[in-house]
Amino acid sequence: MSPPLDCPSPWFRHGRASCFSAARRLAGLRLACFAVCLAPALCLASSAFAQEPEPAEEPPPAPAAPPLPPSPPPAGLSNQAPATTGSTVVVQEGFQAVAVPAADSKDSTTFKITAGGFLSAGNSRSLALTGMADYFLRRGNSQFGAQLAANYGQAAAGPTGTFEKTVENYQARLRYDHFFSGSLAGFASVQGRRDEFQQLDLRLNLDPGLAYYFVDEKDQRLWAELGYDLQHDIRRQELVDATVADPLVEDVERSETRHNVRAFVGYVNEVMAAVKFNAGVEYLQNVPETENARINVDLGLTTQLNTSFSIATTVSIKYDNNPLPAVDSTDVVTALNLVYTLSQ
Repeated sequence: MSPPLDCPSPWFRHGRASCFSAARRLAGLRLACFAVCLAPALCLASSAFAQEPEPAEEPPPAPAAPPLPPSPPPAGLSNQAPATTGSTVVVQEGFQAVAVPAADSKDSTTFKITAGGFLSAGNSRSLALTGMADYFLRRGNSQFGAQLAANYGQAAAGPTGTFEKTVENYQARLRYDHFFSGSLAGFASVQGRRDEFQQLDLRLNLDPGLAYYFVDEKDQRLWAELGYDLQHDIRRQELVDATVADPLVEDVERSETRHNVRAFVGYVNEVMAAVKFNAGVEYLQNVPETENARINVDLGLTTQLNTSFSIATTVSIKYDNNPLPAVDSTDVVTALNLVYTLSQ
């Protein structure tokens, strides 16, 4: 028998089983060669997959913005400073409180209108009216002020009685201030007063002086003034004629000029943001005739209602140790006024 064509002759001598074993070995050798050739490709593929970058993580969301603080109330309601002392006595026998500015103050212009009144009816009838206009101008170290005021009153004793005048006076004042370095200031003023019940057709005062501030803070001030007061009085003709006709009363001259030394101490304290207290005491000593002297006291409490309106309560006391005939030595004026302020 001839050997198979796909089996070498040596395998034929060992029989058909040897031929089949050789065939299996040849197939295994082929598989090994295929694996050796395929291994580098598999390694490259695995390296490529291993080097592929992972997708970047998304950044965390930004934190939410904090809530905005609540809006503050209007400046006029949160910090209501008193607009004025409210007094309708602008001519006060030389009372001239210097309104020193704060260190950080700016130029300003202010106009104030003050009005008050009283009315009663029935068994006791009376009417009282007060009014004042106040203009203030500040530029640098210079300050100017002008005031006009009027007070009027009348009363009747009973339901059918006739009204009689009890108060009537008119006042005006101009003043200029100049602030020097430190706590020293200088001022000069001119003022006039007409008062029927003080028997004055006109009282004219010229007042130069100096002011020094012992305490000058935002919420309080304490200062003193020292100066000269020139007073010229023109008395009512009715008083002059009455004294001439009465031999028991010393004659009164139609006019008189007095030279006085003036001293004043003032204090202002803003008790709260909307409440202000002010006080002033003035002493006027006539020279060289020392028998004439006057003392004036002014107190005031102002409560701010809003940025424009305030209520002012004032008390003014005037004492003259040598008054004219038929004139009391002490006058007391109490007023409750509504004040309207325009500021720029």
